[in-house]
Amino acid sequence: MCFHSKQTKKATELENRFNAKILNPNLFAPSNDVNAFAFPLNPVISNNNKNLIELYRWGLIPNWAKDISIREYTLNAKIETINEKPSFKNSVNKRCLILADGFYEWQWLDYKGKKKQKYLITLPDNELFAFGGIWSEWVDNSTGEIIKTYSIVTTEANPFMAEIHNNKKRMPVILTKENESEWLNNKDINEFKNCNVDLKAEKV
Repeated sequence: MCFHSKQTKKATELENRFNAKILNPNLFAPSNDVNAFAFPLNPVISNNNKNLIELYRWGLIPNWAKDISIREYTLNAKIETINEKPSFKNSVNKRCLILADGFYEWQWLDYKGKKKQKYLITLPDNELFAFGGIWSEWVDNSTGEIIKTYSIVTTEANPFMAEIHNNKKRMPVILTKENESEWLNNKDINEFKNCNVDLKAEKV
């Protein structure tokens, strides 16, 4: 799964890499450790507006949810069951790119996971990339506020990641530059199950 990422690049770097403008630059805040369980704002490009980098909250809230508590369980969406789960199935074609330059995973060093080694996973040259994500809009009936949220889509770990995330053997869907537009244009989600992006890992 993926619950900790990082995005340390400058706003101009994101804009140049993804050919899009940041909507609220005053709220843009790079971070070396983005913790999903804090439900933070992160830079996202949605298929609703491909020329904008917006800030969405991690933890998808479907539009039918009575309150925000569901987001604890929607930080990740398994690609194998995404079309079946009530929380996700209405967002399968609400695609987004979640912008990052790394994520963290823990390798179990014993059978019960009492000893773990933390790894930082990046592209070989530490450049920006995008996780495949889905998004939703939820209206807070008490305030009328529209909250935009997302979930990172995960898949079975490739051989490289299976050695690191060796207990559940999952990994986020990491898009290449070439297939980012295919993701946003709602290509069959099952076509993204195999993650063949070159990655590197370092102990932290």
